[in-house]
Amino acid sequence: MFCEKCGSILRPKDKGNKKVLFCSCGFSKNSEGETATVKEQVESAKKVEVIEKVETNPKIRIKCDKCENGTAYYWTQQTRGADEPETRFFRCTKCNHTWREYA
Repeated sequence: MFCEKCGSILRPKDKGNKKVLFCSCGFSKNSEGETATVKEQVESAKKVEVIEKVETNPKIRIKCDKCENGTAYYWTQQTRGADEPETRFFRCTKCNHTWREYA
């Protein structure tokens, strides 16, 4: 039930031995004969299928030690103190072998 004055939800309150619905704006209503029905609607879960992994990192020409492929994705990350240079990581585009290079 909603308040007829301001539209807020009416809350139940015991006044004597009767139940009264009241609002923070001061409106109140006798709750006798009032019924509330709660309906719940559940939607079925949708299937999500991953088709392909897409790499967004840039590519560089570098030889993979594992499969000897000539290209790899690369990214940098601060793995040591802020006063130390970043570490460069590489991932082979063919075999997904990952290695690092310290600057």
